[in-house]
Amino acid sequence: MEGFRVNTRIQKQLLRRKRRIERRLDKTDNRGCEKPMFTASNIHYEIAERTRAVGAGGIGAIHLPARKIGLIDAIDRRLPLLKTHLPYHESDHVLNMAYNLVCGGNCLEHLELLRNDEVYLDARGARRIPDPTTAGDFCRRFSNHAIETLQEVFNETRLQVWQRPPSKCFAEAVLDADGTLVETTGECKQGMDIAYDGTWGYHPLIVSLANTGEPLYVVNRGGNRPSEEGASVYFDRAVALCRRAGFKKVTLRGDTAFTQTEHLDRWNDDGVRFVFGVDARANLYEKAENLPPNAWRRLVRRPKHERKTEARRRRTNVKNRLVARREFKNLRLVKEHVAEFEYSPTKCTKTYRVVVAWKDLEVTEGQRKLFDDSKCFFYITNDGDTPAEEIVFLANGRCNQENLIGQLKSGVRSLSAPVDNLTSHWAYLVMASLAWSLKAWAALSLPERGRGKEKHANEKRTLLRMDFATFRRAMIHVPARIVRSGGRIVYRLLAWNPWQPVFFRLLDQLRLPLRG
Repeated sequence: MEGFRVNTRIQKQLLRRKRRIERRLDKTDNRGCEKPMFTASNIHYEIAERTRAVGAGGIGAIHLPARKIGLIDAIDRRLPLLKTHLPYHESDHVLNMAYNLVCGGNCLEHLELLRNDEVYLDARGARRIPDPTTAGDFCRRFSNHAIETLQEVFNETRLQVWQRPPSKCFAEAVLDADGTLVETTGECKQGMDIAYDGTWGYHPLIVSLANTGEPLYVVNRGGNRPSEEGASVYFDRAVALCRRAGFKKVTLRGDTAFTQTEHLDRWNDDGVRFVFGVDARANLYEKAENLPPNAWRRLVRRPKHERKTEARRRRTNVKNRLVARREFKNLRLVKEHVAEFEYSPTKCTKTYRVVVAWKDLEVTEGQRKLFDDSKCFFYITNDGDTPAEEIVFLANGRCNQENLIGQLKSGVRSLSAPVDNLTSHWAYLVMASLAWSLKAWAALSLPERGRGKEKHANEKRTLLRMDFATFRRAMIHVPARIVRSGGRIVYRLLAWNPWQPVFFRLLDQLRLPLRG
């Protein structure tokens, strides 16, 4: 793999494969349409004698940056969990769990399929890899301190990856925090508890960088613990990490549970901007209602997508029609207004700016209008310059972290509870979340230069925001023949997809030395 480069020969091969598929997808060529497209009938299976191929041909491109940026060496050096290495090292266990998820596995048991795949082992350059039982035993070796050390190893690695994006990416870091429930059907798992909605399991805290969608800290807790527990500690660590990376500004975001007013003065004095939701209590409603009429401005939402074609007739809203037909109560947003006022929380010595978004609602039942209603959302911030509308949009942007959590749950499948106690689950959550970080690091490593700079920037942004299932299909699940020759492990891709030019640009970039 290290010898691959987007040279003229590879570019011509990619272009030929692209043209072949374009000819097959040509809508003007309707030959053979008199019968169904799926014509295969005389199908036979045989065992290949010489050709050795692996389905996850992109795994090599994920392993290369892990080695290049020193992640493997750092894990083995700073995480001494094993007394002897017979035969595995700590990095073997950590990467084994992450690669299992990258290749499409959903649980520890799927490691058994990989360790019995001879070509996969050759592609990894491994004689063998840990089995599920050994992987579970490795999780149980962790202490809280060892888990924190592993997270710091990952974050030290990020510092090197973050040097590749253009400097404008370092203008401001936006840090989000939220909790999520991880359900388990087990009955004997230590540390599990019952959550507010009756769910049995765990309630991990996730602190992430909104700019790149990377989980910086994952902290496991019992299912009954409040969302904000411990958030201030990990916010502080994330702030320090981002400043080391060169971010000139840092902004903290969170819902009403994360306001933690006892820390606002400290963050303000430290030069950290924050935008948190505030519980809509009676005293805040009273302040909002007593504002003069000229303090309010109409809040106009930005369009979700930039329209590049002519406007089309809006389709019928099927949900609204069913709600009206069955005479359910329905809330409809009529308009929004925004205003602001000064407020000093009880645990603060300073006065801060509170932005309020007032929503005028219409309540209907069937075709009948029942009454008008209103609802307020409050946001507290130490930013006195940004317009109130922008503060609302910035606070609403925190919803992107819910998408990240959704990906970690259903896409990566890293938020699960496969082991037997609170600490071992925490260790697994951290190691499994590395799978998503590897995806982000691959995207951030893509160069943006030359005549196609704008196109490359769009591809980089798309790959960074891509859901994990699509990423696996585009960049990992590419069948490849594995050839060992001259001390090299050569991946010869056997199929083409539109992301292969990006794939080879990534490989070309990985050949270059890291920027200091």
